[in-house]
This record gives sequence, structure tokens and C-alpha cells, in this order.
Amino acid sequence: MNLKEYITIVDGWPKEGISFKDITTIMDNGPAYKYATDQIVSYAQEKGAELIVGPEARGFIMGCPVAYALEIGFAPVRKEGKLPREVVRAEYGLEYGKDVLTMHKDAVKPGQKVMIVDDLLATGGTVEATIRLIESMGGIVVGCAFLIELEELHGRDKIGDYDVKTLIQYDV
Repeated sequence: MNLKEYITIVDGWPKEGISFKDITTIMDNGPAYKYATDQIVSYAQEKGAELIVGPEARGFIMGCPVAYALEIGFAPVRKEGKLPREVVRAEYGLEYGKDVLTMHKDAVKPGQKVMIVDDLLATGGTVEATIRLIESMGGIVVGCAFLIELEELHGRDKIGDYDVKTLIQYDV
């Protein structure tokens, strides 16, 4: 299945010069959403994932059905102030400043094999911070899966040698 056929390109959103890749047109098409999810499920099985971690909010959309299909847990990564218990935190850079991601301190067990699932690999800042969170708890990142990769932004460079699977690639 060619998943690019199910992505809607929205030029000039959220600001001029951006060509936004809208995944909602995959999500509202049952067979396309299932196909994309199944591809990531297969990858997670190959890597022996024991836990799926997804950054908010679209990482929830892609990661939760993967965890469900594998009958393993899902741990959310959220912006600061959104999780109710003790957290670990990681700062990461944005083009206009810094932001903070958090996870519950007990979300990942030492030695647990973790797969990160998100909708988009762009500059790599979010996934790099997520990797730091997982590893700070002793987890082992066995792979990172994304629906879309914007290759021209070189996100893979930021995350180094971690195994990455993307289902759709764009030059931006």
C-alpha cells in the first residue's frame, strides 16, 4: 500500500513556508491506518519490544494501537506539568527556545526493551529527548518508528546509531 496517497499536504500551515503533512487522512481510512499500524507492529516484534513509548500527542495515536496489538504496555511522554506523579525530565531545543518532556519515573524498568513510536521524524529533537528519558531509567531503546520522515531536516543525525524505521519519506 502506498501510504503517501493517504497523506494530505497542507501548504502554508501553520505558517507560510511550511508544507504540513496531515496524518488524519490516514487515520480516518481504516485499511490505511491498519496497514501503517501493522507495519510498525511487525518492526516492534522483530526488535523484541517490551514497551511502547510515544510522545504527545500524535505518538499516542500511532503508539497505542501498536502496544495494544502486541499486548504490551504503553508509556506516554508529555510536556512538563501534564503527568500527576513523580517524573524524569529532559530539555530539548526548539528553533525558538527550549521545551521540556517528562515521563513518570517508574514508566520504564531497568533493562526493558523499549520502542519509540511517533508520527514524524523531523529535526530529531523530540525523539532524542525521549531516548534520554528512557535511558535515564535504565531502559534499552531497541528502535524508533515513525509514520513520516522529513529527510531534508536530518533527524537521524541527531539520534545517531539508533535503529529507525519510517513508512513514508519526504524531501520536505
